[in-house]
Amino acid sequence: MNIVLVSIIIFAIAIIMTMTGRGGGNFYVLVLVAAGQVMHQAATSAQFILMLTAFAGMLIFQKNKTVDWKLALVIDPPTDIMAFVGGYFSSYASNVSLKLILAGLLVIAGFLMLIKIKERPIQTRKKLGYWHREFQGQSYVVNLWYTIPITALAGLAAGAVGISCGSFKVPLMVLLCGVPMRIAVGTSSAMVAATAIMGFIGHASQGHFDPKGAIPFAVIAVLGGLIGGKFALKTKPEKLKKVFAYTTLVASLFMILNALFSNG
Repeated sequence: MNIVLVSIIIFAIAIIMTMTGRGGGNFYVLVLVAAGQVMHQAATSAQFILMLTAFAGMLIFQKNKTVDWKLALVIDPPTDIMAFVGGYFSSYASNVSLKLILAGLLVIAGFLMLIKIKERPIQTRKKLGYWHREFQGQSYVVNLWYTIPITALAGLAAGAVGISCGSFKVPLMVLLCGVPMRIAVGTSSAMVAATAIMGFIGHASQGHFDPKGAIPFAVIAVLGGLIGGKFALKTKPEKLKKVFAYTTLVASLFMILNALFSNG
């Protein structure tokens, strides 16, 4: 694939994904694989791009006070730890296996984005495992019994295939925890950055990182992330949910075909 075309696609992905608190690693991996990178290298490059792009978007969201840091610090560490584990042990899995795992995650993410989300607090009595949270005038309850295990498992898979879990974290926060969409998007950007860092370290420690194949695209993606963060403050993320769902499902089909009919 032509490098100019790859750059344009990555720039567009960075804008759109940052707007909804998603890393877009699934799409970055697809584009990089199509550009000729093998799966392990593409996954590592995607984590590097995610790390910098999510940080850029996070700066915009933090400036507008839509990042719930306490929420992120409670539910994200299990994801980050398992993302490192997934990235470190990814070399023990074949390229085809990683591609099929990624395709499965894309299908799940696509259907999650089709779920109609209602921004309302979960009504429950105060008891062990339920964290009642107040942030920016909003009230919600975090069900830690579901949230911690789900984010940990998602982090393991995400680290292995080079995605950030943003496709899972936003629906998780809103569906199970009652977090308002705008806060979920801002908070997800911070968690996406942390998860990408751990996944990248895990991959890079195995020698999968190629600076020449990642840094130029990362610079372009950072610019897209800054623009996407600003757009997010003016656009309702719900309007883009169906588009993301269908494009994610198409991406999963592409990855399945790539796994079945390619040698790398």
